[in-house]
Amino acid sequence: MSEASARRKPNDQPALLDTELDHLPPELRWREWMSRVEAVIFAASEPVTRSVLARVVGRNCNIELIIDDIRAELAGRPYELVSVAGGWQHRTKKVFGDAIHAAFGTAAGEGAKELSQAEALVLMCIAYFQPITRGELSSFFGKEVSRDLIGVLRAQELIASGPRSPQPGAPYTYVTTKNFLSQFGLDTLRQLPDFEALEDAGLLSKEKLLAGNIIPGFADIDDDGASAALDE
Repeated sequence: MSEASARRKPNDQPALLDTELDHLPPELRWREWMSRVEAVIFAASEPVTRSVLARVVGRNCNIELIIDDIRAELAGRPYELVSVAGGWQHRTKKVFGDAIHAAFGTAAGEGAKELSQAEALVLMCIAYFQPITRGELSSFFGKEVSRDLIGVLRAQELIASGPRSPQPGAPYTYVTTKNFLSQFGLDTLRQLPDFEALEDAGLLSKEKLLAGNIIPGFADIDDDGASAALDE
């Protein structure tokens, strides 16, 4: 062990990163910021937020322009930089999905377990009407939404517990997660198909659903995703 290492305390902080790079000419400074931003995003296992990227660039650095320049350089590559779940992430372009699947096979190529039709419909309702209780979800379907079905969505980290409802008994509500946004390639929930337009067209209404006027086909789906007649 060197003398310097021996004197260093275990909780010593690393040297501060020079983010301003004032000693570099503008073009080289910009290039270094681009490299840092791309390296951080590449190393991360989840979407990287603006606040994280701001730690490695100068105070006056425009992160959106940095991202645009990185995207331009990746234009001909099989992967791209996407805005998802409130941050940025490297993702393989969809056109190469078949090649990746062929290389790794079903087990390695698949991500999360494919949702049944019932699970997907419950997830859709949570996404649009969150925060929402299991009782309200059951009203949508015209029958009880099982705890097991909710458990599947929770296990895949697509939903989480939200605030307690003001209803009697203060039941828990459910909300979607950042992983939901990531899995479906959304940056924010605002990118969901416009619910107001669906309401204006008379296709979807929370009030009508809770009154028992459910979406056609909802009540015919059992918890395994198969169609079945509802017991009266």
